[in-house]
Amino acid sequence: MGGGGTESVQIRKNGNPNWAQLQQMLSSSTKHRRRPQPTIPAPAAPEPLPGKGREMDDDQYQKTASILTPTSDDCSATDELAMDCEMVGVGIDGRKNALGRVTLVNTWGNVVYDEYVCPLERVVDFRTEFSGIRPKNLKKAKEFLVVQKKVSDLLKGRILVGHALHNDLKVLMLTHPKKDIRDTAQYQPFKLKGRRRALRHLASQILNISIQQHEHCSIEDARSAMLIYQKHKRGWEGSLKAKRHLREQHGKHGVSKKRKKDNNNNIFVNPNDISKI
Repeated sequence: MGGGGTESVQIRKNGNPNWAQLQQMLSSSTKHRRRPQPTIPAPAAPEPLPGKGREMDDDQYQKTASILTPTSDDCSATDELAMDCEMVGVGIDGRKNALGRVTLVNTWGNVVYDEYVCPLERVVDFRTEFSGIRPKNLKKAKEFLVVQKKVSDLLKGRILVGHALHNDLKVLMLTHPKKDIRDTAQYQPFKLKGRRRALRHLASQILNISIQQHEHCSIEDARSAMLIYQKHKRGWEGSLKAKRHLREQHGKHGVSKKRKKDNNNNIFVNPNDISKI
């Protein structure tokens, strides 16, 4: 019994031999264990274009972004400017259109002017689903009259390109000479059975890109309209030149006929009066 007590004391002093063996085994296995490899984050998806809440796959996005990428770094106001406006709702029920954002791009697709606008009336409906405009965008927006004057100055004496421009000019409270407007919604060859087509449909057919899948972006829409116009510019301008020539010819013939009639009236002699001479 005394020997057993001595053995028990010896075990407590040196520790449990089974536990010591287990520690040795764990220590040995740890030395040969692989270190965990660092986790490599997946590449981030490309950011959507300004004002977008896109629902398109990566291939569609890359294709659209590539085609609409400006072909020059020239940001000056060229002879042709494309314009697009995004509207918000004002009035009692929010159905009245008001300017919320306006963008102008030049021939190359570079942004010449892009501003959020503080409407003259209180905004009832931001129409974010389509306009891409949120309350935060209008907190420091420019006053309507300031934007209106800037746009008017930029458009003066220039060709204005866009889609359904009568809507944009209406919310801007501006006019533009008809001869200087190139509206992709009004160009006859773009119509389907005499009906105007949406810009997204023209972009899909002519540019083979997808736009306006969810929220609209005035930069993207203006670039699309400009690119569509540039692709058809020769035929478009040729048809306008031919129409002007016809009008001029008709005007000349009309004046000639009137003058001839007036001259004939001056020398006209009534046959009944001959007997009186």
